[in-house]
Amino acid sequence: MGKKDTYIKKTEEHVLKLLEGTELELVDVEFVKELDDYYLRVFIDKKGGVSINDCTELSRPMNDILDSEDYISEAYIFEVCSSGDRPFKKDRDFERNLNEKIELRTYKAIDSSKEFVGRLISFDKESVTVLIDDEEIKFDRKNLSLVRKAF
Repeated sequence: MGKKDTYIKKTEEHVLKLLEGTELELVDVEFVKELDDYYLRVFIDKKGGVSINDCTELSRPMNDILDSEDYISEAYIFEVCSSGDRPFKKDRDFERNLNEKIELRTYKAIDSSKEFVGRLISFDKESVTVLIDDEEIKFDRKNLSLVRKAF
């Protein structure tokens, strides 16, 4: 396991402990370099959406843990974010958004279009089924360049 994976795993463990007994759910953790800076981002969600107070209430104790344990050797910026318009990466993202309106983009055009918006009906390892204008359309996951919640 590389450094990045270790940082993510340790952060996930701490965040999950902090979220026990709350309505908040850990959606994802990423450690990425953007231009000259590293970012450690924690994405959270809850039914009805995440407020700035939810982000702050997790950020404060997590900052204390990051400072005391100091397990990330690079200088970084720590952020707690709503899952918002973050692209779906895991099956858990699809599960959380069943029967919700989603946006899909495809690599190859389907009926002259590469962008679709509809209600997520089902998904499996190979496909995503969406209700668009009262018609169920099945998309091959290999052809999807982006899937995220529609706003």
